[in-house]
Amino acid sequence: MRLEGKCAVITGAGAGIGEAAARLFVREGARVLVADRDGDRAEAVAASLGGAAVAFAGDVSRSGDVRAMIALARSRLGRIDVLVNNAGYGIRGTVVSTEEDAWDALMAVNVKGVYLCCRHAIPVMAEQGGGAIVSTASNVAAVGIADRAAYVASKGAVAALTRAMALDHAEAGIRVNCVAPGVTRSTYFDRMIAEHDDPDGFVAALGARSPMNRMAQPAEIANVMLWLASDEASFVTGAMYTVDGGMTAW
Repeated sequence: MRLEGKCAVITGAGAGIGEAAARLFVREGARVLVADRDGDRAEAVAASLGGAAVAFAGDVSRSGDVRAMIALARSRLGRIDVLVNNAGYGIRGTVVSTEEDAWDALMAVNVKGVYLCCRHAIPVMAEQGGGAIVSTASNVAAVGIADRAAYVASKGAVAALTRAMALDHAEAGIRVNCVAPGVTRSTYFDRMIAEHDDPDGFVAALGARSPMNRMAQPAEIANVMLWLASDEASFVTGAMYTVDGGMTAW
């Protein structure tokens, strides 16, 4: 029960890594606010977790939604010990082929969303005497990938922002870290697989990006988030933990 008595806010928790983290955190003793832009998914996940979870439907790129999310967490959970910034998405495109509106929309969720959630959660944590923030970056923040310019830039920003916030808020007892997953089975990739002319070949190609020759499962990323959120990582801040099956070792 590594999170016994702790309360966590997890964004993008309606599916994939966020959902896996919500389920794992509850198993480890936490009460969780399940936040997602898809309110039906948030409700479904929270309902399956019983009294240990509460749902919130909102967009992390909107300051009003984020303020409402933090207020709900304080009123229903009582405190905020852990913030997991997991909401995000990717799009195809180089800087030439990516339309300006698409670039701005992605940055609003992937980067501004982290800023807004931290901006409103950190004062609560500081008032309580500390807390832990874990954000979802990506291994592409370190190695890059073709035809994903906006996504790569956004995840590089998350990694850099993690280091900056770790320095700014260490004295308040707030640890700030991020995980950098490789290719992870999720609704995003499930849609791509379903739309591909050769689904099996596409899955094989995705797995071949790492020497372990497979995609990660969401729970494998959530396990690292759990450790970073727990007191076992009490001297860890400003770090990016790569969880990509060895892809960046090549």
